[in-house]
Amino acid sequence: MPGKAGCYADLCKAEGFIGVNFLNGENLTNNLYDDWHDFNKHYIPVWMETHPGKTKVAAGLACGNLWTVCKGLQVDDIILSPNGKGEYYVGRITGNYFYKPDEELPHRRKVEWLDVTIARSEMSQQLQRSTGSIGTCCDVTSYGEEIDKFINKAAPTVISASSPDVEDASEFALEKHLEDFLVKNWKQTALGKKYDIFEEDGELVGQQYPSDTGPIDILAISKDKKTMLVIELKRGRTSDVVVGQVQRYMGYVKEELLEPNQTVRGLIIGLEADNKLKRALSVCQNIEFYRYQVDFKLIKM
Repeated sequence: MPGKAGCYADLCKAEGFIGVNFLNGENLTNNLYDDWHDFNKHYIPVWMETHPGKTKVAAGLACGNLWTVCKGLQVDDIILSPNGKGEYYVGRITGNYFYKPDEELPHRRKVEWLDVTIARSEMSQQLQRSTGSIGTCCDVTSYGEEIDKFINKAAPTVISASSPDVEDASEFALEKHLEDFLVKNWKQTALGKKYDIFEEDGELVGQQYPSDTGPIDILAISKDKKTMLVIELKRGRTSDVVVGQVQRYMGYVKEELLEPNQTVRGLIIGLEADNKLKRALSVCQNIEFYRYQVDFKLIKM
C-alpha cells in the first residue's frame, strides 16, 4: 500500500520503485538487521520518540511493515500494489534497500513493473479479502497460483464451496467468513463487552496484526487497557497444536507490545475442542477456548 489508499502508486510505477514513509529522517542502511525482532528492538523506541502518545502496538505495526519492505522482501519477489482505483499494479523486486531523503516514501526498493493490471473485481473472494487489509503489507503467497494466472493472462481458478478440494462445504464457508463476521459484529458479542479490537487513528489495525511468527487473527485490548488479548480462529474440530501457536503470538506480544502495567491472555475460537486440546488448556491458565455456534433458520412469512 504505497501511501494512504495507494495515493503514491502512480509515482512508484513511473519512477520504478516501491517504498514506505515510516521514520522519514532515518537512513536504515547500516541497521537493516536480518531478524525482525532485532530491528524492532532498535527502532520501536526511535519511532515512539517521534510519535508521542502512540502505543507500542502502533510502533510494532509501523516498524514491522518498514522491515518487511526494506529487508523482508527478496529480489525477484512479486508484489501487488493497489492504485486507489480498484486495480493493482504488479511488479518484481529488482534491488536492495536505498534511501531517498526529503522525498515521498523515502525508504525504497527498485521495482520492475510488469505490463499487468489486476482488477480487484476479477479476483477470487479469498484474494479480495486478503488484499483488503488497510495495513501497508500483507502476505498473499498462498494465492500465488491465482496471481500467476493473472500475470500470464489466463483466467484465474476460483475455489468455491462445491470444489472437490473442499471436504465440507459448510466448514469452508465458516472458515472464509468467521473472522470477518466476528470483527463486524464485535460489539454484539460477549467479547465486545470487555475488549476492543485495536484501532489507531480510527483505523482497525488489530485484524491480522503482523508478528514475527505470523499474523495474529485478532489483537484486542480490555476496556481498562490492562489486558491484551490474542485471538486465534479455527474452523471445525480444534486440536492441541493451536495452543503452541497462540503461545508464540502471546510471547511476541509480551516481549514487543506490552506496556509495564499490562498482561496478555490468549483465546481460541473453534467449532469443537478435542480431548488433546482440553488436556493442554487444563494447564494453561491464561488461554481459554470459546466454541462458536451457527444458527440457521427458515421463517415462514
